[in-house]
Amino acid sequence: MTPESAPGPKSLLELFLAFTSLASQSFGGVLPWAHRMLVERRKWLTREEFVELLAFAQLMPGPNICNLALLLGARYFGWRGAVVGLLGMLVLPAIVVVSIGVLYSEFSSVPVVRHAVIGMGAAAAGLIMGTAIKLARSQSKRWLGFGVLAFVAVGVLRLPVGWVMLVLVPAAVALAWQFEKP
Repeated sequence: MTPESAPGPKSLLELFLAFTSLASQSFGGVLPWAHRMLVERRKWLTREEFVELLAFAQLMPGPNICNLALLLGARYFGWRGAVVGLLGMLVLPAIVVVSIGVLYSEFSSVPVVRHAVIGMGAAAAGLIMGTAIKLARSQSKRWLGFGVLAFVAVGVLRLPVGWVMLVLVPAAVALAWQFEKP
């Protein structure tokens, strides 16, 4: 996973504008749009590199997409890129969220507003599931079992994510290590 494997952003401004654009277009579910922008449109990452960066981002505390912006920025521009990528993800959404919060506090009792919020949540869930399916296609079939186990444990059985990771991550690492032995 080296910056030479993909063209990447040409400047910090391009990085900032890309993540600002991403943040402004993806309310409720940034990950599907991040995949589309970074892998399919701009080709800054391959699908495999995206999955790898996302895996690291999920292991870090905080929102996955912010961690992904940090990692991608750092990949191409070091600490300055990490800061710029994160700012690109946060500045515009912070302004929008504060504005929406003020408006919602005024109009939350209106039924149409409540129903719109419920509909947006369902659409975001669908986008996330679609991206998960897209990413699963790029993985070796032997690893899909871990994804299914994680989904069942967290999504169906409602087990805490931390405990599920504590069990599945070492098992996956041990299995990968076993497969990689000469």
